[in-house]
Amino acid sequence: MHEDLIAAIRSELETAGDGGAPSIDLAATRRIAMARGISPLDVEAAALECGVIPTRYARNIGTIGIEGQLRLLRSCIGVCGLGGLGGFIVASLARFGFGRLILVDGDTFAEDNLNRQDLCFESDLGRPKVRVAEERVAAMNSALDVRTCHLFVDADDIPEIFSGADVVIDALDTVSSRLALEEGCARLGIPMVHGAIAGDSGQVMTIFPGDPGLRAIYASGEDKGVETILGNPPTTPALIASLQVMEAVKILCGGEPLRHGFLLVDTSTNLYQFIPLK
Repeated sequence: MHEDLIAAIRSELETAGDGGAPSIDLAATRRIAMARGISPLDVEAAALECGVIPTRYARNIGTIGIEGQLRLLRSCIGVCGLGGLGGFIVASLARFGFGRLILVDGDTFAEDNLNRQDLCFESDLGRPKVRVAEERVAAMNSALDVRTCHLFVDADDIPEIFSGADVVIDALDTVSSRLALEEGCARLGIPMVHGAIAGDSGQVMTIFPGDPGLRAIYASGEDKGVETILGNPPTTPALIASLQVMEAVKILCGGEPLRHGFLLVDTSTNLYQFIPLK
């Protein structure tokens, strides 16, 4: 780390009145980045390396620590699918401070997305989901490095698109696309966080290469599930997406991911049950 950058950060410090760790606010981060021709993300990472907390992440530190926040800032996370699950996932990743995002979806927003898709406003109807997602992330956390791909991926695309990712989050809506994503992640040697929703229920599972995966859950030949009948109210994707993001946090910062089985959630019956897979 360059000494002049450290000095610039220390000159902008705000010391917590309760004796907590020193912090640096958004305006100061931007000033330093602009003066030195570097990204705000690099300034935030440098601050954390010398024990200074970017103010925007102050409420994260008690849970994941300074080292954990630094790991998130240095990470690269892929999100495949920007619908009901994907919108809430992207928003949480941005607010948590995952430094680099690869966002993939080939679709545009339609009116029936308005009930549950966190990225979608009425003014966004007809617009590509990836374009809207990029704008929303910039508004929430302009320091992040965001790359978008406006396409429906297949297994051959995935190793190239998600090359360099530490984790990929599955926010897709067909079995065939999820299986393709799982295959691509296995080829890359990285974990995939699976999520699916239908009505008041959903499931979450983290799959590392070699783990039992989606073929242990889904019957062959079925591409859509009971969600075509039960629909997707707004609360279910918000809940399942939050659990998926926490899986990514645990993978990077330490914790016990939901591996070798899946968590089944049904809010209508207050069911939260882990189902092991062999």
